[in-house]
Formats: sequence, C-alpha cells, structure tokens
Amino acid sequence: MLEKKAETFNMNRVIDDFDEMTRNADQVQKQTLKEILHKNESAIYLRNFGINGDTTTDPEGDFKALVPLVTDSELEPYIKRMVDGDTSPILTGHPVPAISLSSGTSQGRPKFVPFTDELMENTLQLFRTAFAFRNREFPIDDNGRALQFIFSSKQYISTGGVPIGTATTNVYRNPNFKAGMRSIMSLCCSPDEVIFSPDVHQALYCHLLSGILFRDQVQYVFAPFAHGLVHAFRTFEHVWEEIVTDIKHGVLSSRITVPSVRAAMSKLITAPNPELAETIRDKCLSLSNWYGLIPALFPNAKYVYGIMTGSMEPYVKKLRHYAGDLPLVSHDYGSSEGWIAANVTPRLSPEEATFAVIPNLGYFEFLPVSETGEGEQEPVGLTEVKVGQEYEVVLTNYAGLYRYRLGDVVKIMSFYNKTPQLKFVCRRNLILSINIDKNTERDLQLSVESAAKRLSEEKIEVIDFSSHVDLSTEPGHYVIFWEISGETNEDVLQDCCNCLDKGFIDAGYMSSRKCKTIGALELRVLEKGTFKKIQEHFLGLGSSAGQFKMPRCVKPSNAKVLQILCENVVSRFFSTAFE
Repeated sequence: MLEKKAETFNMNRVIDDFDEMTRNADQVQKQTLKEILHKNESAIYLRNFGINGDTTTDPEGDFKALVPLVTDSELEPYIKRMVDGDTSPILTGHPVPAISLSSGTSQGRPKFVPFTDELMENTLQLFRTAFAFRNREFPIDDNGRALQFIFSSKQYISTGGVPIGTATTNVYRNPNFKAGMRSIMSLCCSPDEVIFSPDVHQALYCHLLSGILFRDQVQYVFAPFAHGLVHAFRTFEHVWEEIVTDIKHGVLSSRITVPSVRAAMSKLITAPNPELAETIRDKCLSLSNWYGLIPALFPNAKYVYGIMTGSMEPYVKKLRHYAGDLPLVSHDYGSSEGWIAANVTPRLSPEEATFAVIPNLGYFEFLPVSETGEGEQEPVGLTEVKVGQEYEVVLTNYAGLYRYRLGDVVKIMSFYNKTPQLKFVCRRNLILSINIDKNTERDLQLSVESAAKRLSEEKIEVIDFSSHVDLSTEPGHYVIFWEISGETNEDVLQDCCNCLDKGFIDAGYMSSRKCKTIGALELRVLEKGTFKKIQEHFLGLGSSAGQFKMPRCVKPSNAKVLQILCENVVSRFFSTAFE
C-alpha cells in the first residue's frame, strides 16, 4: 500500500512551521474559530443561538457567551437528521460527505460523528507533524517498509444516502489519503486487498505473513492501538508454524479463502523459500516465552508505534515483552470526533508520553476538573491552562461540533512554546459507582495492576479485564471479570480478589465497604477466548478491528456483552478484605 511519490518530505520545514504556529497559539486559535464560524455561518444550529456570521468586535466572546457546552446526547438529534438524508445546513454550512462511527464499546452502541474534508486535512496535517518529529529521532530508510496492522471495514450507505463507516475506514477510503500520505509513509508490507479484506482474521494472518516476507526491509511496526499489536503477536504464537509452512513450500494456506486477498498474496509468495522458513523457525524456537519476538522477526525495525495511553496502558507490559529493547512510541492524541495533539517527544516512554496541541486543528477550551466534583467552573482557552492542572477537553471543529465536551480528562504537563503539552488521564464519566463511591477507568486499571502483581508471582498474566456494577443483590457490589493466561490455585485467586478490593482507594468506596453499604467485590475468572468473543460481537456491529477498544465497564444497557461475560465464567471469588 501507499507507493512512494517523487515529492520529498521536508522534515525541517514541517517542524519549523509547527514551531511558528505554536509560538502564536493564541492568535491561531482566534483565527481558527473565525474560519470555523465563517465556513458554517449558515448552519441552523449556530443560527438558533444567535451566531449568524455577522461581523462583531469580539466573535470569540460572543461565541462563548451564546453557544452552550454540549455532549453527544444533545447533538444526537441533529446528527440523526443528517444521517437520515436531510441536506439542509444543520450543523455545517454544506452537507457532510460521510459520517463516522465511534467504537461504541462504552455505551454498547456506536455513536455517529460528522466527517468532513477539513477533518481529512487535519488528519494529514497531524500525521505529517508527528512523522517529522518521529523521523528526526528515528530516521527510516527511504526504501524501507512498515508492517502495519490496519483494517478497513466496509462503508455502508444510510437510508438517507450518506456513507457511514468507522473513523479509520473513512480516512483510509478517502481519495485524498493515499496521495497525501505518500511522501511520509514507508511502503506497507501488505497489499491493499489485505487491508480492505472483509475477513479480519484472514487479513491478520496475511499481515503477519507479508511482514515476514519483507522482514529485512521492515523499519517499524504499527497498529492504531496497543491492543491490536498485542493481539497480532499473540495470534502469531498460534499460527507461526503454518506461516513457516507457507513460506517453505511457496503455497498460501487454505485458510485464506477471500478471492481478492488470495490473488494478491499469491503474487507475494511466488516460490518455495526453505531458507527463510528455516530462519523463522530457528528464531521462534530460540525465544524464551516469546520475549523479543518483534526484533527477532524484524532485525532492522527501529520502533513499535501505536496508541499506548489511556485504555491501552494495560497492554503496554505485554507489548514491551514482545518488543524487547525496541522503543515503544506513542501514537498521537485524538478521537472519532477529531485529532487534537501530536507526539513531538517520541523518545518518551508510553508511561511518560505527552502530546502537544496543534492550534489550528480546532478551537479548544479546557474545563477545570474539580477534585471535589462540586461547582463546575468556566472553561479556559488553550493558552490559559496551568501546568499540573487537570481539565476536560472541549472541542469546536470544522465538522459541526461546537463547544463539545469530549469526556476526556487531561493533565497539563508543560508547554511547547505557547501550546500545552498534555497527558491523557482518563475518561471523565464515572464507570463504577453505587452510592458515594466514585471510581474511573484509571482507578479500575490501577486496582487490576496491583492485583496482577500477585498473579505474576505464579508466572501468569491477566490477558484482559472488564467490570460491572451488580445491583441485583443488596447491597450492590463491584464485579471484576478477568481472563488469565494459565491455571492457578484458588488461594492465589482469592488473594487477587482481596487485592482488587483494596486497590480501590477512593474514600467513598473504602468507607462504604467498611460500613457494608457496598458489598464484597467479586472476581469472576473467564473461559479463555471470552474477550475475543466480545471483540467479534463489536466487529459484527460494524466496528473496525483497528479501532476496537475493550469496554472497561459493562453497563446493563450493554446486555449482549454482559451476557457473553456471564456465560463464560469458570470460577468466582468474593473479597474478604474488609471482614
């Protein structure tokens, strides 16, 4: 994919342009808001609030005074009209060319987000910026290749005639993507037919096989999310012998049945290559528990790249195991609603990664997060944030989102010139709460990490996890679902259960547990492969394999996922930590 183009990429010019923009971040923000309002001046939504494109002495002040902060639920009726084919200027000045689907893992269903040509341009700008800083630290060869685990699900046409697909699908299928990316992308190992395959399992196998065939040319390994990278190499553990057989005999596995994929791959695997097959076999057999698998397979790879922060943090430990000494470079910060910030310090570890906001991708406000949760403050501008403070991101973009609360909490770590460098903290919404207890996804993650240390003493790891608030009993209690890599005795799992319970250090939770207004935490150990079934469920709903994120808290409304979890429980334990 993505063949080279003659035009060369000027790394220094891109960095210089970014430096200039961030030195003038405040002015760039004002100009960006002005452009957004001008392009969408006919939008019914804006006109309803008195924003009609008339020139004022203070468009920024008027905008913030007249347009309210909103969430996705308040915009949903407007977006539904667009999905249903209403071509009037509802949120944007012109009809949108496509609608993006979010991953849908948190609410049990994807949400619709407008996708426009401006968002596509923003994506290309961010990729170019991040690539410039990354390539300055880790220069890649002009003739090198990238092993990219990317998957493009199908777009479908809504009843109103609007193309709908995941955000990644809308990007990959956009006609400007290929042209815009040629000068900054290494050749992909896999043919286009693999990326656009309707069968993600066959596509993953072919990605792995393609990477091996070009192993000496692979410069870096990429997937949008760390989960995808871990899943890819866990899969390799099970299929490597079959891949070796394919290479040895020069015949593609019978598991590849999609005609277009089979035809494309048959052009890569054209003759027997017993020497390469033996090399891969020797590499695999020489590894200890697959440690350092990635550099063993791809000796010239310089880094591993993907989103590794937030909900992807639990996969970093396993990814680091596969990567050995290769640097893990965190992908940039954004969402289905749009990109926000680039990683301009790529040598920082995933745990330390920060992201510099690109001032012209949208108009950004930051809502201070109160430690007490009481009394919401007014949002501040991009250049007004304070280092060390936590904020919820509020986004206004070209695609019809105005003062949209993203739901992400970030911490300001420093400034790059006059634009903040931020660290993702967590999703703002509480995921575990029964009465006065307040626990976020980050709190759950820390509890699981603490308990997993006890499990690691037995040489066993947590493959994946989720949670649920069970109110069917009185009092209600937290349920933690674990899928683990091996078997161990009940005493160890009971210890883990107690560690999970004690791992929630929120004062409201601890006091509620002590006075028994919240019941004992329950650990439910799952059958192997349960979380794979959940992924298959979301893929069936239209999620992209590359965009999938495991739901960390399963609410009653997410009935099918809860059913999958509950039907695959093999053992359960109740905490005795507060007895």
